[in-house]
Amino acid sequence: MSWTDLPSTVRDRVADVLRSPVVEARSQTGGFSPGSADRVVTATGERAFVKAISAAQNPDSPGMHRREARITGALPPGLPVPQLRGTVDVDGWIALVLTDVDGRTPALPWRHDELAAVLHALEVLNRAATPCPVPELPIARDAVAEDLAGFDRLAADDVAIPGLDGLRDLAERGLKALVGDTLVHTDLRADNVLITAEGAVLVDWPWACRGPSWLDTLMVLVEVDRYGGHDTDELLRTTPATRDADPEDLTAVLAGFAGFFLDMARRDPPPGIPRLREFQRVQGEALLTWVRRRQRE
Repeated sequence: MSWTDLPSTVRDRVADVLRSPVVEARSQTGGFSPGSADRVVTATGERAFVKAISAAQNPDSPGMHRREARITGALPPGLPVPQLRGTVDVDGWIALVLTDVDGRTPALPWRHDELAAVLHALEVLNRAATPCPVPELPIARDAVAEDLAGFDRLAADDVAIPGLDGLRDLAERGLKALVGDTLVHTDLRADNVLITAEGAVLVDWPWACRGPSWLDTLMVLVEVDRYGGHDTDELLRTTPATRDADPEDLTAVLAGFAGFFLDMARRDPPPGIPRLREFQRVQGEALLTWVRRRQRE
């Protein structure tokens, strides 16, 4: 969807937030949301980013937008994240109005300089957001408990995966490791990052929670490993966020997310998001390969 596809009531309310009508909108591609995502310019020359959706595109997405608005609106200034300007909730539509970030998504495969910018942004986030500035967020262990039981569901359905019992045990250990009081995104990959002239900005925060300071770095490296071109195990050993973490805990968390992706890939595509299951299948298979590589070392 694009800005012009939105109902006039939504566009008018966005203009109220920005105190000026939108005269230019440029649709942004990437990610999985079936809603709109536009960089807009108002009649006074002010810039902003607007993302909007209704249940007609996907029944779960409005709730995600509302949750993201609550989280982003509670974040203090100074973090490498967009600031919430306001929200519009009208006629079943929810729109977030955020500060405009003049950046682009990282290239895939990941470039060394862009990965370095993201890892630096995560160091800044770890320092500034520990303890978590949004204390009401759930602990990661609780937030993803059902997700990381994917290998249990695969076993219950007699899906043939070599070493499945060991993977179930490993995923259980990974879940226990997901405790801490750092603000964590939990869903970082290239389409949730913008590279700017000043560094990296981390966007799209509906799944934020409190967890170990190494979790987001680990999740970024999931995608980095899948595309190749980097020694991800060496990065885990040397990156400040992960170098002091228990390597077996890191492997266990990777196993838990491998089970999540492989289990989810079996399901029907959610409404409006036809590419999601194929992404999850590819991600799960790549993660399982990484886990087994780490187990051999």
